[in-house]
Amino acid sequence: MVMALTVLPIHRRAPGATIRTKIALTAIASTIALSGCSSRPAEDVLSPAVIAAPNSNETEGVTLIVATNRARSKSGMGYSREWEKGLHFERYRFSVPTNRDGTNISYRKSKPRPGSDYLVTSRENLTADDFVSKIVDDPAFDGTASVFVHGYNNSFEEALYRTAQMTADVDAARPPVLFAWPSAGSVMGYVADRDAALYSRSELTSVLEVLGESVKIKRITLVAHSMGGFLSMESLRQLRLNGRASTLRKLQIILASPDIDVDVFRSQITDIGELSTPITLLVSKSDRALAVSSLLAMRRERVGKVDVHDPIIKEAAKSDRLRVVDISSLQSVDGLGHDRFASFARFAGTLAETEIRDRRILGNVGAFVFDTAGSAVTSPFQIAGEN
Repeated sequence: MVMALTVLPIHRRAPGATIRTKIALTAIASTIALSGCSSRPAEDVLSPAVIAAPNSNETEGVTLIVATNRARSKSGMGYSREWEKGLHFERYRFSVPTNRDGTNISYRKSKPRPGSDYLVTSRENLTADDFVSKIVDDPAFDGTASVFVHGYNNSFEEALYRTAQMTADVDAARPPVLFAWPSAGSVMGYVADRDAALYSRSELTSVLEVLGESVKIKRITLVAHSMGGFLSMESLRQLRLNGRASTLRKLQIILASPDIDVDVFRSQITDIGELSTPITLLVSKSDRALAVSSLLAMRRERVGKVDVHDPIIKEAAKSDRLRVVDISSLQSVDGLGHDRFASFARFAGTLAETEIRDRRILGNVGAFVFDTAGSAVTSPFQIAGEN
């Protein structure tokens, strides 16, 4: 089928908007540089490493599945920032150090160091038919499928390894799914990433639909970070418009530092309608990346930066059936306070136990503060303003 292309007029941006964008994005780049972040991983980290028999005291194995609408790179080894219609599927196996340095990821430089480096040990291409079967036929499958959607300024390699880190920290035996959309992987690519996220709505929707159609999958946990939260909400909206109520009933949604305009988010919630499980928002007032995003949007407030102590936010959380959780107590390593979600995985087991033990707290909607100091002993949530 050949599609006719219509040439659209070019709208020039106002000089003030262009200057504001450059200043804001330069501020992000400068902050990242000053934070001492390591150089970005090259494509060769996707090549399976040859290592001796694994030492169970030094390493553990992690398996994950990738669904991506990124085009393959020129070398064919990985995936680029170019957009593609349709999806590629792969399964990766990792060797992950047991003695990890928080959420920091050590990529191999030359000779693999299994006790220190995150390493790809094998990978295989999957067909669309393989995708669900590799999840439900896994020996550790318990009826739950987990999907992670990365955020702005992520290369394929970074998103893949971050998913491996969180999978190891959450101690999830079943293979999670990374949905890797074509982020430009560039600080200056904010507008391009916004367009790429919108472009990817149908592909993420199709991933959720096929998971929802499986009778063996009882629950779908969707975790999305930053701009990936905007993409995910758009896909949930599309599920509702497509009449996929059965899939929406299976969904449990966590949006970490969501880069979404507050009013756009309220509109999305209205279109999506009530969900079986309230949406959880992980937020922080000290998120500097979202502060810059707000500046780019003429100082419009972002969902991931709301104040849980604000009475208006607490009331909105209840009226919209949301769990708004302040995670400012968690460690950030990106210099911006935007990657705290990666630390959150370590507490997932405690959260699940608390959910079962005390539904009075987590079963309710509202605004909460995450307390890392008490999470191992008591409920990790304290109701904001009531402690």
